[in-house]
Parts: sequence; C-alpha cells; structure tokens
Amino acid sequence: MTRLLPQTRYEPALDRPDQPDGGRIEIVCRIPELAARDLAVEHVLARLESDGPASAIDDLQAQSRDLINALQEAHAQRDELERLNEELTETNAGVMALYAELTAEHKDVVERFGQEHELALALQRTFLPASLPRSPGAELAVRYLPAATTEIGGDFYEAVTTAQGLLLAVGDVVGHSLQAAMVMGEIRHALRAYAAQNLAPHVLLEHLDHLLRLHQPGWTATVCIVLVDADLARLHVANAGHLPPLLLGPGGTPRYLREHGPLLGLGLPQPAAACHDIESGSRLVMITDGLVETRNVELNERLDLLSAVVAEGPGEPEELCAHLVDLFGEDPDDDIIVFAARLQAPAPQAGGGG
Repeated sequence: MTRLLPQTRYEPALDRPDQPDGGRIEIVCRIPELAARDLAVEHVLARLESDGPASAIDDLQAQSRDLINALQEAHAQRDELERLNEELTETNAGVMALYAELTAEHKDVVERFGQEHELALALQRTFLPASLPRSPGAELAVRYLPAATTEIGGDFYEAVTTAQGLLLAVGDVVGHSLQAAMVMGEIRHALRAYAAQNLAPHVLLEHLDHLLRLHQPGWTATVCIVLVDADLARLHVANAGHLPPLLLGPGGTPRYLREHGPLLGLGLPQPAAACHDIESGSRLVMITDGLVETRNVELNERLDLLSAVVAEGPGEPEELCAHLVDLFGEDPDDDIIVFAARLQAPAPQAGGGG
C-alpha cells in the first residue's frame, strides 16, 4: 500500500451529548487506480489491523513522544540549573560576606600595626642621643633615617666628651625587631657609662661584649669607636666588625681606616686600637650599612662611590650629611645613620714678649 499522508476528518458524536470528547475520525487516503483494481476490502482491513509499517500518524506520534521526552528532560535540566544557580548565589553571598569580614579585619590589623610601628619608632628614637655635645675644635652632625619597611632596626650612634678627648661611636645590633632596638639602647647606655671610666677604645668594646653575652645571650652587634685626642692631632680606632670610618684630610685623598676585630657577642678578644695622625681640618664620616648596602651592587663598589662623593661633597658636616642622605638614602631597606665630624685644631697662640 502506498504510504501517503492521509486526509483526516473529525465528526463529533451528536447522539452522545454526555460524552463531549467522543466522535468519529475518518481517514481518507487516495489509492492509485492501477493499485485499486486488484484490491479487496478484506485485504485492506487485514493490512490496517496488521503490525506492518507505521503510518504517517504513527511517525508523528512517535516524534511527538520524542519531543515530549526531550522537553521533559530539558525541564529537568532547567530545574537542576536553577537549583545549582541558587546554590552558587548562596555560596557567592557567603564568600562576599567573608571577604567583607576579612577586609574589615585586615584594615583593623593594618591600622593597629601602624600604630604599634609608630610607637616602636618613637621608642627607638628615645634610645638615641637627644643632642650632640659641643667640643672645642669639633663640628658634629648626624642624620638618622629609619627604614622604609615596617621593621625596627638596632642602629645607633653616640658622642661623649671624656677626659681623654672626644669619643664617637656608631653601631648596629644584628636583627630587626623591637627587641633589637631595646638591645641597642642597652649597648648605647652602657657605652656612655664605660666611657666615663676613661677606658681605651678596645677595652670599651670588650666590656660591651661581656655585657651583651651576660644580659642578652644570642645577640650580636657591630660597633666602631673613634677616640679623638683632646689636641685633635690623633685619633684611635677600635672596630668590632663594623664598616670602616672614612677619613679625609684637608685637600687630600679620602681613605678608609680598615683595622677591625670581631663583632660583639662572640666572646672573642679585641685588638688594640689603631692610632692615626690627623691634620687640622680633617673630616671623618661614620655610617651604618643601610647607607651603602644594596642587592645588586658589591659593597666595595658602593664604599668607593661613597668615598668619591665625600671627596667632592660639602665641607660643612651638616651639609655633607644631608647630601649623602639625598644621594644614598632613597627608600632604604635598612636604617641609615650618617655621622660626620670636622676636626679643626685651634691656631697656636703667639707667645708673649719679655
């Protein structure tokens, strides 16, 4: 039988008003004349009742079922997506709430840390001298610049007038913390006390080493002491592992006084102080490592550069300190101390007539 799309017609059942959905469907399918000559009614009924190939209506019904199944699956997927979206929305809300909470806590921590850092810096400054002594023939100037980081260092300086002359010192406690600053304060105050006993510079270092090991075991420090004789003709250098002081005579070539011993805190003996003659008008520069140490340049290269800058720099100690900080002290990773002195011996007085 030719499979053509049949014509359908629906007639409601007029004699059954109690069943409004009842009725009669008439399917009209045109059969070609040649095919209808040998076609018997019984044969047509048999074919209609058989399990033969599906008609176009069966195909349409199958497609409809497939479409309905697809729609149901799509609805199920839509419901699942909506559920997942709701869960994601809840999760995002939770994440945003946690982020807001952490942001508030972080802000509070930063503010509190900033306050504590300012307090630590203020405490550190109390460990440093409030002023420099006035000594005949000696012009002194100093610059202290804290590190740009949040760490507290242990750099310090000192100047004390003694019976032997003018004692100058620069030091650095190894480490960065409030405890390091407190250790620095102990060393500086002890240095002032020992200096009053008119001890030789290297003996001062040995006393500081003993004190450090006794009261602050495990801590180490570098300290450089320069004792300038009262007549400003000689200076004595005792250096416990610190950067060497730079000496520049009037019109001469700058040179580092490189004699040194071990750093403090190790219990090792210190060599005797080295003595150097100086001319009137000589300049002395003492620093901490924050001024010259960088990650990308060798220390000796930086020291050579510092020597050249000092040789061409201002003669006044105040101006020289400011000049060095401007050139070397931008955003330092460590504390910086620049201590400068110009030593001008008094002119000899003319003898009286007889």
